[in-house]
Amino acid sequence: MIPAATPSGARAPDTMAQARAALRDVVPSLVALVRSVPDANTASVGAWTVGDVAAHLSHVFRFDTDAVAGGPVPEATVTTAGMAEVNAKMLAEDGERDLAVLADRINALADEFDDVASRSRAATVGWLQGARLPPSAVACHLLEECLIHGHDIATATGRPWPIQRHHALLAIEGAALPLIAALPPTAFLDQEKAGTFRARFELRLRGGGRTLLVFDRGSLTLDAGSARDVDAHVSADPPALMLLFIGRQGMWKPLLEGKLATWGRRPWKLARMLTVISPP
Repeated sequence: MIPAATPSGARAPDTMAQARAALRDVVPSLVALVRSVPDANTASVGAWTVGDVAAHLSHVFRFDTDAVAGGPVPEATVTTAGMAEVNAKMLAEDGERDLAVLADRINALADEFDDVASRSRAATVGWLQGARLPPSAVACHLLEECLIHGHDIATATGRPWPIQRHHALLAIEGAALPLIAALPPTAFLDQEKAGTFRARFELRLRGGGRTLLVFDRGSLTLDAGSARDVDAHVSADPPALMLLFIGRQGMWKPLLEGKLATWGRRPWKLARMLTVISPP
């Protein structure tokens, strides 16, 4: 990642402190949203109901807390199929779908996570598939899950779920990019669609830094090299990009709203890139 410029002598931001503050902002709204839904069987995302989404969120809080504490985490292959399998297993083992109970569970787990995170001094901790991550990346992953699944529940029930730019920026720069760097280069791609795709994109996050994404026949890596030889430059508002990459919205709406822009030698490759991305 190419970090955003900072004034000479400025202290590097404390990503863990920022993530904890963001979670303290987001979790009360998430808990209230879960509690406000009258029917846990309301269809949400894919085959999941709102009750399934809320239960899944509690599972993520549990294993991310365990990770930051240095404890064991579920065995999982971090691909779309691998995570679908482990998520289905955890949902099958947890029969709770009462939304009031799940809201209380998420709230209690959030307090536990904040306490554990406040005491973490490890440089890295073990995460899924043996990845080693800074504890701040685990906190930002938890934030990303809250933002995305809050969006899922709100969309399913016709409720608002505004995502703040700095929260989405933390989710992307603090979690998604470190995960791409730490996991196998095949983890975030649909291998059938990505097998012949080659491209380099300079991603400019509004309010954040710049990152070079390199797609090379089934692999995705980050590159600290020059942005002069890229196929396209992409400027994006973080909330729009997060929803786009996770498959919650298409490309045209953010383009028309000015929340996404692309230019360069081969800007049309962005559309193909979105078909090969397959976040776990």
